[in-house]
Amino acid sequence: MEEMTHMIKDLSIEEREEIFVDIARTLEDTAREALFEGNMQFAEISNNMAEAIRVNADELARDDPENAERVLLQAAAMISQFEAVHPYRMVSMAVH
Repeated sequence: MEEMTHMIKDLSIEEREEIFVDIARTLEDTAREALFEGNMQFAEISNNMAEAIRVNADELARDDPENAERVLLQAAAMISQFEAVHPYRMVSMAVH
């Protein structure tokens, strides 16, 4: 955990913010899949977390790296929890 804090400290503010936006996007994708599968509670929690991260990405990137690390760990735990329950995720075969 301490290593991650050092890694976050080494990143620029723009890089940190980009990480938060990417994690929010991943949470939204996970929420969409959970909603499709009928898991309304998980979808709502993931969407709420994604929205909170996206709205506060700038502040999270600029403020205390330890708090930023906690948010990233919580988001990663949510994504990991979904992947553990759904190891074979839906793959779109649509041709655009």
